[in-house]
Amino acid sequence: MTTAAAPDTDLLRRLPKAVLHDHLDGGLRPATLVELAGRIGHTLPATDPAALAAWYYDAANSGDLVRYIATFEHTIAVMGTREGLLRVAEEYVLDLAADGVVYGEVRYAPELLVHSGLALAEVVETVQEGLAAGMAKAAAAGTPVRVGTLLCAMRMADRSREVAGLAVAYRDAGVVGFDIAGAEDGFPPADHLAAFAYLREENVPFTIHAGEAHGLPSIHQAVQVCGALRIGHGVRLADDIVDGKLGRLAHWIRDRRIALEVCPTSNLQTGAATSVAEHPITLLRDLGFRVTVNTDNRLVSGTTMTREMERLVTEAGWTVADLRTATVDALKSAFIPFDERNALIRDVVLPGYEAALADGF
Repeated sequence: MTTAAAPDTDLLRRLPKAVLHDHLDGGLRPATLVELAGRIGHTLPATDPAALAAWYYDAANSGDLVRYIATFEHTIAVMGTREGLLRVAEEYVLDLAADGVVYGEVRYAPELLVHSGLALAEVVETVQEGLAAGMAKAAAAGTPVRVGTLLCAMRMADRSREVAGLAVAYRDAGVVGFDIAGAEDGFPPADHLAAFAYLREENVPFTIHAGEAHGLPSIHQAVQVCGALRIGHGVRLADDIVDGKLGRLAHWIRDRRIALEVCPTSNLQTGAATSVAEHPITLLRDLGFRVTVNTDNRLVSGTTMTREMERLVTEAGWTVADLRTATVDALKSAFIPFDERNALIRDVVLPGYEAALADGF
């Protein structure tokens, strides 16, 4: 009996990917961060791009979500100008395309990017302009990628209803949904019920960070009180599973196909998981949950979608077929129209994986 060879990095990079949970301000190129910081006189922990990338990864490896989030002060500092936003957004798309991503949802908090004089609406319009430029360049290079935007409100602030209004206003201009982000513990999603009620009235989908730094009560509120269609991270849902038996909340989420936006490397950094080998994503996959694989913050976590997939293959025993299922599930739960999701699955993702599987992977 022969065993299929493990896919190598080059093959994994070529596989078509979908990422649902990725923060714009957590994925800057280190060289771009150094250059933009120099232009505005912002002091960085290091001015050599490689040293800066290493600083980010080490600083985020604290096992604490609040400390992890604190590293964003430098990226946010350089994203307050039109020039900075245009460049970061365009490069974001090109980096996804180079990593084999065919569909991505990028999220950011407009309220954090008004510190240099831009209005909230100007922030949204500038980011969309940069993303459009990146998508045009990627398509011209033969690596097309579709990118939708999620607008985040900070859960420790009081502007969620205002940001929800932006999501509604720009839903026909590239914004596909809404999220709340920031420190989870002590800032429950139910604090933002007015925003979620408004979004439901306006038929705008939303996801909620839950089950990362806080446990089952956070996930329950996100789904049952607020009405989230997806859960950002959600790894603490494993607390509702004992010896393979699902509790009521776990049953509800699995049975209704509420997607979990799981970010393995990030979860290790914030203490939500202890290793990739023992990460709850594999248990949740085996029990039939709709799990998706994501990067969260590519700079802060020193990762890419290819690296996340590679870690699951080498450390948790995943196969290309497992990666295909996670990719298809991500597109099934994307916040773009049904026909667009189906076309990406049918015409791009399944043919790409079929070719890999035909090679014995």
